[in-house]
Amino acid sequence: MKTIKNRGMVMKKLVTVVMVVAFALSAGSALAGKVKCKVDSVEGNTVTMTCKKADKLKAGMKVYVKESKKKAVEGC
Repeated sequence: MKTIKNRGMVMKKLVTVVMVVAFALSAGSALAGKVKCKVDSVEGNTVTMTCKKADKLKAGMKVYVKESKKKAVEGC
């Protein structure tokens, strides 16, 4: 019975290690493509942007765009 319990523990540890490695690799690739852009024009479904470090992007590459947050102005 001990060998069955040990196999179960080994499998749990192995699955945990595989998931941690997979998460680390996917997070690294997601951060590698971060580029700051400014929208120049919008025509229908076409958006034209000017980007810093645009050499990281390639034609046909899928991108995720989110609106930048505006900073709050505090005063009296």
